[in-house]
Amino acid sequence: MNIFRSLMGKVWHDPNATEVVKISEGQLFLVREETIRSDRECIYNDAMATIRRVPQLDHHFQLVITRVYEDGDQELIEDEDETDEERTFLIGEELCFRTGETEGELTFIWRDIEGDVNEFYEFVARGTNDPTRAFFETCMYRAMYERKYKTSADSTQDKDLAEFIWQPPPPSNNKKGKARALKKPEPSSQSLEESISSSTSESQFTEAESEVQEEFEGPPAPHTDPNVVTYAGAPAVLYHHDADLDQFIEERPVFAQIVRRNGSPPFLYWLMAANGEHIFLFHEITSEMNQNIAKGIRSVTWNHISDGVGRSWCLRFHTEEDFNGIIEALTIALWEHGNQYSWAKLKAEDQDYARNANEDVEMRDVEDDSDEEDAVLDELEKEDDDVSETEDEDIPEDEEDQLPALGKGEKNSQLTVGYKGDRSYVVRGNNIGVFSHTGDHGSVKYHATIGKIAHPKSNRAINPKEVMLHEQDTKMVIMDDNSPNSLFELDIERGKIVEEWKVNDNVPVKHIAPDSKFAPMTHQQTLVGASGNALFRIDPRLSGDKLVDSQFKQYVSKNKFSGVTTTADGKLAVASEKGDIRLFDAIGKNAKTALPPLGDPIVGVDVTADGRWIVATTKTYLLLIDTLIGEGRYAGSLGFDRSFPANSKPIPRRLQLKAEHVAYMGHSVNFSPARFNTGEGQQENAIVTSTGEFVIAWDFGKVKKGFLDKYDIKKYEDHVVQDNFKFGDDKEIVCGCFSDVLFSLLRHSLFCRSLRWRTT
Repeated sequence: MNIFRSLMGKVWHDPNATEVVKISEGQLFLVREETIRSDRECIYNDAMATIRRVPQLDHHFQLVITRVYEDGDQELIEDEDETDEERTFLIGEELCFRTGETEGELTFIWRDIEGDVNEFYEFVARGTNDPTRAFFETCMYRAMYERKYKTSADSTQDKDLAEFIWQPPPPSNNKKGKARALKKPEPSSQSLEESISSSTSESQFTEAESEVQEEFEGPPAPHTDPNVVTYAGAPAVLYHHDADLDQFIEERPVFAQIVRRNGSPPFLYWLMAANGEHIFLFHEITSEMNQNIAKGIRSVTWNHISDGVGRSWCLRFHTEEDFNGIIEALTIALWEHGNQYSWAKLKAEDQDYARNANEDVEMRDVEDDSDEEDAVLDELEKEDDDVSETEDEDIPEDEEDQLPALGKGEKNSQLTVGYKGDRSYVVRGNNIGVFSHTGDHGSVKYHATIGKIAHPKSNRAINPKEVMLHEQDTKMVIMDDNSPNSLFELDIERGKIVEEWKVNDNVPVKHIAPDSKFAPMTHQQTLVGASGNALFRIDPRLSGDKLVDSQFKQYVSKNKFSGVTTTADGKLAVASEKGDIRLFDAIGKNAKTALPPLGDPIVGVDVTADGRWIVATTKTYLLLIDTLIGEGRYAGSLGFDRSFPANSKPIPRRLQLKAEHVAYMGHSVNFSPARFNTGEGQQENAIVTSTGEFVIAWDFGKVKKGFLDKYDIKKYEDHVVQDNFKFGDDKEIVCGCFSDVLFSLLRHSLFCRSLRWRTT
């Protein structure tokens, strides 16, 4: 292998070379040994093999097999986001990589770490000569060396790489044992990307916070257990949040570990803090943790709710290296758990996208702005006192008696705020309450009830699933669960449904949006509809079906679209239950930009009028995305009009509540769809959402400057079902609650302070 050393130096250290070595022609097969199933399945008939660096992660490389198309073949693909064009494998000992020969052709063979133990990939390198094969093989061993020892392989000799050359297992008389006798790495060397198949019994330690109070001498030691695989570990200091003091209090030095138990379901990981045999906490890693990462002070905070009691925890690491190692493992664990898919098979640019989304706000550990915040608190509390005097007067007692009584099991379920005039509408069962804004400290007044909403022909009661104002607020478009292929037009002035719009017998309507952001202010007739995997335009003026055939696009895969929104000029952002986001310049085309999922379903999506910013809502966080393309050929364009370069996807920003605030709430976060404030001709400067009885608003101007933890929060006595800004107003938020009809508020109590530390 030394004959390659000079050539190796040129390709291995070129800072501009993402790819180290490539074999341009070959075939990829999935091979199953000793099985009743077909033993050899062709995955890619034409493919190339590449060893590629992992961006932003030293000493990590990937083996990438890419499908190669002949001229014209790729145009036959219906949706580029749905094709299986590339398979990616993190290079490490666990691949059991080796070379071979099939029908006179050189081959590379490695384990399918996500498949059964007897499944392997085989790349047949057609027409490749021996020197090229040897060079590729050497690069694989160097990549394994660097990942294992986290250092450069430049000074290695052939004997140093020999440990990575696969050796066949000893012969066995048990044929079924042949495949299972393959070398498997020890738990300490297994990678987070590997899904371990093991019949070993579960670890017997308790998944609870230990109350051990012993003092330990020397640095904390990792917990070891033969049934537990550790993917990352480092010494740290453990803190818990004291609600009375509003401080993080030091508990003890610990050894923090990201672990997985042998025999547990795939992609299930835990965060553990221990010292030797003493385990202080053992928390399952899910998005429910509400993790907050602060690079500036090398800390991660999270929530853990047990028996209805929420607590906030924090780990603070001593070195940058320790912090980065834990955060990388935590990011992968969260992504794999959410997507139920191997991180190693993810494209490098999509891995970067997920890493960026997990990098949260830079919190400070000094009270550098406490005086300023205290002054703001005093000012806002004074304003709250003024507003609170009017909140109980929103609905006078004599008018409250006129409101429709709640039926059995009924609650307020929908809220929509008018574009023109001063009306807001609250759906309760098959009734809609109409409210006006008095302009007096943001209070609202009951105006009327549109009662007993029913089918125009059968007179069957309709409980609106979703509502949208239409035609200058004179009409309301209603969706009904019992009529998934139809929409209903409610005449607000007449107070009744006047027409059923049959869309298409084969296309259910799951989501609707205005033709453009401000279309409800006009007499625009058409609107946008979405099913689980189709986008289309609806025109109520058509005879028969209202679906416009020329503007209908159905996608091959089951996308599970969960929301659609439009810009001022009618471009579309579409989110899905899978967690991905697609940007379209028009209906009927493929997406210009497809942003990969982070593992959490998206429950709502909104966009600024100019299309520059998108906010997508998941259960526990908001995702803010800048659609401006910053580099490359189309720099300055938006992702609605052009595709982002593969290596320059936008950096998503995660908006979430601080762990200590979630602990104060006493329940898990469950955000309602977030909205920008909106108004024709005005810039959006706030984002609002709610969870439980809390309404939260972010200052959009500060968020764009990187202050992601600056939000206002207001608590009500009842759960908020939906909230939105009054149209054209950046201060007044209208909230619909379960039992109370409507709230309107001008200001919130500032609830956020800089993170402060105190040691015992």
